[in-house]
Amino acid sequence: MNTKKIIVWFRKDLRVHDNPALWEASQQGTVIPVFIWSKEEEKEYQASDSSLWWLHHSLLSFQQRIPLIIRVGNSLEVLQDLIHETQADAVFFNERYEPSIVNRDRKIITQLKAQYIEARTYNANLLYNPAEMFNHNQEVYKVFTTFWKKSMNVIAHHPVPTPYKFEIYKNPITSVKVEELHLLSSKYRSDKLEQYWKPGEQNALEIWEQFLSNNLYKYERKRDFPASRATSTLSPYLASGNISVRSIFYAARKDDSPILQSFIRQLVWREFSYHQLIQFPTFPMKPLRSNFEHFPWQKDEVAVDCWKKGLTGYPLVDAGMRELWETGYMHNRVRMVASSFLVKHLLIDWRIGYEWFQQTLVDFDVANNAMGWQWVTGSGIDSAPYFRIFNPIIQSEKFDSNGDYIRKWVPELAKLPAPYIHRPWDAPSDILKGIDIQLGSTYPLPIVDHSSARLRALRAYDVIKGIKKT
Repeated sequence: MNTKKIIVWFRKDLRVHDNPALWEASQQGTVIPVFIWSKEEEKEYQASDSSLWWLHHSLLSFQQRIPLIIRVGNSLEVLQDLIHETQADAVFFNERYEPSIVNRDRKIITQLKAQYIEARTYNANLLYNPAEMFNHNQEVYKVFTTFWKKSMNVIAHHPVPTPYKFEIYKNPITSVKVEELHLLSSKYRSDKLEQYWKPGEQNALEIWEQFLSNNLYKYERKRDFPASRATSTLSPYLASGNISVRSIFYAARKDDSPILQSFIRQLVWREFSYHQLIQFPTFPMKPLRSNFEHFPWQKDEVAVDCWKKGLTGYPLVDAGMRELWETGYMHNRVRMVASSFLVKHLLIDWRIGYEWFQQTLVDFDVANNAMGWQWVTGSGIDSAPYFRIFNPIIQSEKFDSNGDYIRKWVPELAKLPAPYIHRPWDAPSDILKGIDIQLGSTYPLPIVDHSSARLRALRAYDVIKGIKKT
C-alpha cells in the first residue's frame, strides 16, 4: 500500500477533470485536498463582489465531489501547519500566472524544499508551455498572427485522465465552512448573479456539451451578433478554472472543419494574452508601448459615471454596460465597442475601464482583461491601430440590426423601431412622442458627438506619435 501523503493545493482549478496536480497525486499516494483563502494575497486579482460570488459557489459545488479542507491565512504558514498535522510528504499544485502570485509561489516552493518537502507544480491553465512559444530569436511573439501560426505547428498539451477513484486522507482535520470565508459581501449582487449563472465544474461541462452539440458550428457565423446567443458563455468557467481549456481545445478539434477555426482561434488568443502577461508582469497596469504614458487622458468623472451606468446616449454602449451590471458579463463584440467608447470617445484612461471590469465581471481574468484594454487602446504590442475608432452607431446597425439586444437591456427604447433605435436623436418627434420617449429625460442625449469625439481622439493620438516607443 502506498503510504505517501500528498497535499493537493487547489486554487483556480476547482475541478476533477484535467487537473494534473490531482491526477499525479492520485497515482502516487493519499490525497489531502486543500483550499487556502488568503484575502491579502488575492486582493490584487479577485477583489470584486462578482468574482468572490463565483468562488463561493464553486467551492460549494466542488465540495460535493471532494471533501475539501478549507483554511484561512498566509498560504505558506497554512501549508506548513497542514504538513505538520498530516505528516504530508509533498505538496502538488497547478501553476498560476498573476505576477505577485508567481513570486509568492516561488518563495513557497523554495521554503518547502528547504524543509525536505517535495513541491511540484503543473501546467493546467495553458495549452502550451511558454518556453515552447518563442520565435526564432527566442523572444516572445509580439503579433498574434505569428503566434497563431506557431501554435498550428506545436502540439498542445493533452488533458490528463480524470481520477474517478483515489484514496483521500480520512483522519479528522480542522476545516472552516465556505460560509465562514465571508465571500458574499453584497446580497443585491448575489441575488442578481444567481439569476444568470450556476458556477462549478459540473455546470461548466453541461454548458460545454450543449454548445458543442448545438452552436459550435454556428459560432463563426453568429458570434458577433449579441442577440443571437451563439457564444459559449464559458469565459467565467475558464477564468475560475471550473473547466479545462485543453479539454475544450481538443473537443473543438473533433474534425478538421475550417468553420471551427474561428472558435479555436479565440482559445489561442486567450493563450497569447497569458504569454504576454508572463513576459511582461506589468501588463495589467502599464502600457506596453511606453509612449502611452504621455497620452493626454481626460479627467471627467461625470462621463465615467455615465459610461458605468449605461447612460451615454449611445444605445449599443448603454445596453452592454447594463448587461454587465445586471449579469456580470458582456458580449464580446459589445465589450470591444464599449471599451473603445471609453478610451477613444471620452479619452478616459484605459486603466479606469480595466478596474471597472475587474469589479463587475464574473469572467474577470488578469491576462485577458489587460489584453483587451491594451488592444483597444493601442498601447499593447499587438493592438488595434490608433485610428480604428469604433463607430457605436454603425456597430449597432451592423450587429444588432433589429435592435433586439438593445430592447432587452435598454427597455426605455423597446418601442422605438429600427433604424431609430440605433440613433434615437434622429427619430421624428411624432414617433418619440407616440411611444413616450423624451430624449434628455427618459433616455439621455449623447454625452459626446461621435464625429467631434473621433477628431479629438485622433488629435490626442497625434500627441504621442512622435514620442519614442520602448
